[in-house]
Amino acid sequence: MCCFQLGAAFAKQVFRQVGAEGATALRLGLASVMLWAVFRPWRLRRSARERRNILLYGLAMGFMNLCFYLSLERIPLGIAVALEFTGPLAVAISSSRRAIDFFWVVLAALGLVALLPLGIGSKPLDPSGMAFALAAAVFWAMYIVFGRKTGHSQGGQTTAVGTLIAALIIVPLGVAHAGRALLAPSMLYLGCLLALISSAVPYSLEMYALTRLPARTFGVLMSGDPAIGALIGLVWLGEALTGVQWSAIACIMVASAGSAATDRAARGSGVLERPLAD
Repeated sequence: MCCFQLGAAFAKQVFRQVGAEGATALRLGLASVMLWAVFRPWRLRRSARERRNILLYGLAMGFMNLCFYLSLERIPLGIAVALEFTGPLAVAISSSRRAIDFFWVVLAALGLVALLPLGIGSKPLDPSGMAFALAAAVFWAMYIVFGRKTGHSQGGQTTAVGTLIAALIIVPLGVAHAGRALLAPSMLYLGCLLALISSAVPYSLEMYALTRLPARTFGVLMSGDPAIGALIGLVWLGEALTGVQWSAIACIMVASAGSAATDRAARGSGVLERPLAD
């Protein structure tokens, strides 16, 4: 989680040179090269339905990353992460009819309302930044749904193909925004660091943890992500939050952790399925 959030904070500094579009293009483009070299997905044999699901999975991944980075340009890191978490939380409880899950929905909704630019907090947030974060939440939910449909038996290879599809869509947008600046040696170096910190290292650690922790435990632990993002934003980026905003983040975190902890089937929640390129 620290790697993911440090990578996001690092990306905010790259924005100054190539914008959110350029940073997303660098990350997805270079991550796709790394993943194809490691997993060699050209050996995959998929049906027409599976190929369609992988296409949608890649589309969701690309726009999820772009929207998340666009939100980071406008609002603090911790708040952007908390808002994005509502996507997997919605997937996790969408099929449940238990009273406890209704409580988690209400708690998350309270957190969302507290973050909306309604004058409740002392620091109103940029509405467009919040809109991009919520759009990222929607695409994260789609990423989970179509990721499940692609199957998990060849997860690394599927992720490599999905990342390439995402790169093919987002890289042209990044080039249109930043132009030749993306090809500068210094930017390629920063892009490789971004891909490693935000994707390769934390994804590997997460896969290691998933094989050794119960899904429910993993989900509860992962719900601390928004707090880590907020703390890194405060220390590294100087993004101080109000008491209301911290409380709102806490509501969303508790809803996420509660959903994972009370999952009766112990199969984990959608929150577990973190995007490789979040």
